[in-house]
Amino acid sequence: MTKISIMQGRLLPPFEGRFQAYPAKEWEEEFYAAADLGLYSIEWIYEKPYEGENALSCQSGIEHLKKVMAETGVGVRSICADYYMSEHLIKEGKPVSENWDHLEWLCAQGKMLGGIEYIILPFVDSSSLKTEEDQSALAIALKEFLSSHRNAGIELHLETDLEPHNFAMIFHKVDHPLLKLNYDIGNSASLGYDPDEEFGVLGSYLGSVHVKDRVFQGKTVPLGSGNADFPKCFKWFEALNFNGWYVLQAARGPVGDEKVTTENHINFVKNYLKTYGSRAS
Repeated sequence: MTKISIMQGRLLPPFEGRFQAYPAKEWEEEFYAAADLGLYSIEWIYEKPYEGENALSCQSGIEHLKKVMAETGVGVRSICADYYMSEHLIKEGKPVSENWDHLEWLCAQGKMLGGIEYIILPFVDSSSLKTEEDQSALAIALKEFLSSHRNAGIELHLETDLEPHNFAMIFHKVDHPLLKLNYDIGNSASLGYDPDEEFGVLGSYLGSVHVKDRVFQGKTVPLGSGNADFPKCFKWFEALNFNGWYVLQAARGPVGDEKVTTENHINFVKNYLKTYGSRAS
């Protein structure tokens, strides 16, 4: 099985016009669309807007989600915790205890659903780790969180905009097998980072991949039309024997053509996997 997943909402028209959002009113429909395309997983979004309506927020919602998963054969293997983009885990060089408590709760909800392999913690844009104090505080908080088993056995994958060596220092300080790297191909291209340098120091921590293309210091663009070095990245994925999820987070196509756009994205990834020797079906 080629482990290709898709970010929640990409198979539906943009919810409330937002590029990425939890589709509170029609999330069930996406599972049937994903099944039609042969996808095995959707990366679930947990964010502040509509939190009370998020199926992961209560037992009845989780039971309903389990039912839809069973009917379609499409699972949820990961959670993109955009909640912490606005409700920061680290603020002014200090951990925000109530938000770490919330993360513990979210891990428990993921455990209740079952099948969740990892939760992505985004430290980019509004939640970027801007100072050394922020980075040090995150390492200390993560070490305590993981050593106390507050993650319920679920991996935590970090997405940051840090320079590779600074990013690696967090992994060195925490030193825990359930802390991994989420590599966003497009975001790294936008920041001007060289995959050779990134994977040279971070490759051993690779846990998941977001498939996206962006122009240098610019916006998300269709796959293959930006500055992402896909050949170099997929060579590294093969060299590292990466067997995690490739999550499609690519640019949206025309409204109404979501399934066609996604099918093109699936083929884009499979072609690179075949070219560089990984298993693709």
